[in-house]
Amino acid sequence: MRKKQRIKKNDEFQLVFQKGESFGNRQFVVYVLDKPSQDFFRIGLSVSKKIGNAVVRNRIKRYIRQSFLELKDDIKEGKDYVIIARKPAATMDLFEVKSSLIHVLKRAKALKFNKSKTSTYKPSR
Repeated sequence: MRKKQRIKKNDEFQLVFQKGESFGNRQFVVYVLDKPSQDFFRIGLSVSKKIGNAVVRNRIKRYIRQSFLELKDDIKEGKDYVIIARKPAATMDLFEVKSSLIHVLKRAKALKFNKSKTSTYKPSR
């Protein structure tokens, strides 16, 4: 993700937590804050030390970033997203992370497409 598409500062995270809406499933919680003046979306990632060691946490963050990169054309612009990983995310592979994120983003009404597009994704191994 490019620098302008990342949320890094604590103040920005707190703003999304306080004023945004939250949606979740067993693996992830997504906070969404509407920013109509912004013509792109930004993401912030939060993976607690309770999830695992640094290797596990960094892998989860890589999988989330890769999923957002693959979905970037389908995610609504003008919003800030903060993704919090829960414990079950530690054992997931890229395909499972992406499908779980698609599920929670659909609940948040953050995707532009309908159900038919998600079934065409096949993991490359």
